[in-house]
Amino acid sequence: MDKNPKPLNESFSKASIDLPGTKLTELSNLSIEELDLFYKTFAIMDDNQRSKIISKLVELAENNIELNFDSIFKLCLNDSDAEVRSQAIEGLWENEETSLITPLLKMLNNDASDKVRAIAAIALGRFVVLGEHGKLRANQLDRIRDVLLKIIRDPSIIDEVRRRALEAISSLSIPEVKSEILSAYNDQNPRFKVSSIYAMGKNCDPEWIPLLLIELKNSDPEIRFEAATALGELGDESAVPQLIDIISDSDSEVRMAVIQALGKIGGTKAKEYLQNLLSSRDAAIRDIARQSLEELRTTEAPLSLQL
Repeated sequence: MDKNPKPLNESFSKASIDLPGTKLTELSNLSIEELDLFYKTFAIMDDNQRSKIISKLVELAENNIELNFDSIFKLCLNDSDAEVRSQAIEGLWENEETSLITPLLKMLNNDASDKVRAIAAIALGRFVVLGEHGKLRANQLDRIRDVLLKIIRDPSIIDEVRRRALEAISSLSIPEVKSEILSAYNDQNPRFKVSSIYAMGKNCDPEWIPLLLIELKNSDPEIRFEAATALGELGDESAVPQLIDIISDSDSEVRMAVIQALGKIGGTKAKEYLQNLLSSRDAAIRDIARQSLEELRTTEAPLSLQL
């Protein structure tokens, strides 16, 4: 930031709605004093203006890793507008500070907006992954687990929030989670089945493979897509022949998911097939096959160095 930056209240007048990104970049890494000044101006804007600004900050941060608006996003978790709160959570997508656990749990439990609750559930998923890998204190993981399980099991809560809670907790390798995944798989609501298949991939238990192979032939392309993706996450070479069998799927997104799955699984047969796809007449297939082969080479390179 410049030593003598332009006063923030000059850039953020209540009348200015369409603010250029060049001005918004000045909000990266604000000091406490600057953050206070920003929010005093930000708070008097209407909901639409605040939402536009936060949306643009999320976009800028995604496109430039040197920009950091986390202090603003954290502040906006308490904004009066649900859309601003939702975007603030999304802006903190890669932030793994454990101080976020409490506000995210509070939003999941109590926010007036179902959209915010669903996004808060999704965001808690990255902390579940940290906990599964021993990077959270036991009591922190226990809090997240207990709240997510409570949400999943409460039929009075809207399905979207419960689905996202299931997806968020799916990385935990405990019996309760596997039971909830299976329950969702057998649910009459097709949206729960989609989430359960996604969760199987994140759960990393090879016991799910037989069900996923069955779902590769489901009439619903979304389920075929999730099944292919989940098999890629599980990385078992036994799934390669069945994945190759649906490489000509009528749905383009399913075809792409299959190719990406082959790249994640690897092995001689998968690599050979990906090599053959490099001569496909379809440019999109050639591109994704090339990317999948690159991913294979990247993951195999460290292993070769150990031999």
